[in-house]
Amino acid sequence: MAVAAFAIESSQAAFTRVMAARRGDPLEETLARILASWMAGEGVMPEWLGMGEHAFRRMVQHHFPNLDTSEMLGIGSEFDSERGAEMDDLRKLLLASRTTHSQSETWMTDIVIAGCLGSDHLWQDLGLWERSDLTRLMLENFRPLAIRNTQDMKWKKFLYKQLCETEGIYTCRAPSCEVCADYAACFGPEV
Repeated sequence: MAVAAFAIESSQAAFTRVMAARRGDPLEETLARILASWMAGEGVMPEWLGMGEHAFRRMVQHHFPNLDTSEMLGIGSEFDSERGAEMDDLRKLLLASRTTHSQSETWMTDIVIAGCLGSDHLWQDLGLWERSDLTRLMLENFRPLAIRNTQDMKWKKFLYKQLCETEGIYTCRAPSCEVCADYAACFGPEV
């Protein structure tokens, strides 16, 4: 992973700096956590958080107008190009489930898709600080989909289960589960 020189900054310090640049939208706290972790080299988010440089700069300008993006060149890694069809399916699912159909929800769609390509729990791959951050993100941006998670299923597993059900496949699991350190917690008996 290429990391910019300033990435030695802790995620907490980056979070404080990003929050100081925010516009005031409620979703910006969750987005600031993603950005701060990414800037600190944590999580698995790709370059430009998976949305391309132009969209990334527009998103930052919209939500964090006082944040300098020039220092963010080279942060992150490349997408796995073999997973393009999977990304398209996730995009359709998330875009169809946006809460208000805002531009911010479109940006969050690309961010969540990028996180889904990681091999850990989605909240960790996104660089969020706890699972409740992801639940808040899902409810704020994809409420029609999020409220269907009535059993509090892990989010990545839930998203892939939704994809499988749209295809009529009902024994589907999330990708990369076999390498996840919490495999037993996700697939073991409920406690």
